[in-house]
Amino acid sequence: MPAVFLLFVLTAFSSPFAVARESAVGSDLDHFLQRLWPAARQAGVAREIFDSAVAGLTPEPGLLRRPQAQSEFTISIPSYVADAVAPARIARGRAIAGELAGPLATLEGRSGVSPEVALAILGVESNFGSATGGADTLRVLATLAYAGHRGAIFADEFVAALVMLQRGDVTRARLRGSWAGAMGQPQFLPSAYLKYATSYAGDAAPDIWTNRLDSLASIANFLKFSGWDPRLPWGLEVVLPKGFDYAEFDLDFAQWRALGVAPADDAALPASGPASLYLPAGAAGPAFLITDNFEVIRKYNTSDAYALAIGLLADRIAGRPTPIAPWPKKIAALSTADCKEMQRLLAERGFYRGAIDGKLGRTSRNAVHAFQLSEGVRPADGFATKEVLERLRK
Repeated sequence: MPAVFLLFVLTAFSSPFAVARESAVGSDLDHFLQRLWPAARQAGVAREIFDSAVAGLTPEPGLLRRPQAQSEFTISIPSYVADAVAPARIARGRAIAGELAGPLATLEGRSGVSPEVALAILGVESNFGSATGGADTLRVLATLAYAGHRGAIFADEFVAALVMLQRGDVTRARLRGSWAGAMGQPQFLPSAYLKYATSYAGDAAPDIWTNRLDSLASIANFLKFSGWDPRLPWGLEVVLPKGFDYAEFDLDFAQWRALGVAPADDAALPASGPASLYLPAGAAGPAFLITDNFEVIRKYNTSDAYALAIGLLADRIAGRPTPIAPWPKKIAALSTADCKEMQRLLAERGFYRGAIDGKLGRTSRNAVHAFQLSEGVRPADGFATKEVLERLRK
């Protein structure tokens, strides 16, 4: 289940070291949590709220031995998209869109966010609210803060959860969610709840656990304040002209049109606005022009696979059949270690200036594209493959 807002992969350790460390957590967790009191007090949490929350709090059993990475970072994009944009999910999304047509139109008027995009995120995050996770959020955050990767971030999230309790936004019993500490139907971390959660009716604390309209309103609010541009789509599938040279990746829609790039269906390219060529399976697969709204979706989850799946699911919910071009039959997904090595080697050659995190987004694609152009590789499609990595290693 993807963790939202802070946009990281939950890193755990399935090794004998992890077992020993889990035991240490059990003996030292309370001492560690007491050291969070000054931060909680500064955030406005009363001592009684703090003491009640941490009293008897024990580590989440086995949490540190859970799988290391989210699926959207470990399988090929076509495989991830096929699972996320499943027929049953499309049908359910369309049914909900019909049931909530009026409220969804209201939310679009408030936020400018396409209702189908909000529904798609709800569908992928929690299967439209039916799979929100049953883990004790405070327990999970406490365990990860003490013994997990990026402990300082989880410590801040633990304090944010205490602020939710202090404000009366949620009861202690309701604080339930995923193994990554994300909560409710939108899978918000506590800091995301405090910043973006909103009530559809505006008459109570946002209920993202059982109230679908509050959840959709909160998702739309997240996207709105993350920079969503209502004038543009997230992207669209296109057909590249014969003999396309792949020299450019980032142009205005008007420039793409002048190069002969056309929509794959009967739609029209937007009149103007920046758009980036995205070839999620290389030149042999479907081609997309993605806008800044694609990057806004990536703020919900940093994976390209996730953002593409959300966009395509939204299109399918709206009745648009994409992608039209078939996926290549075989695509070997690079491991996170391979992706990190590729980023490092691209950086050493001056093509990449981003984080060495193994997450291949637009910055990494553009770096691969520039490297391919420099090496005379054709087509220079920006697609990260074993072949590109081997060429970088030389």
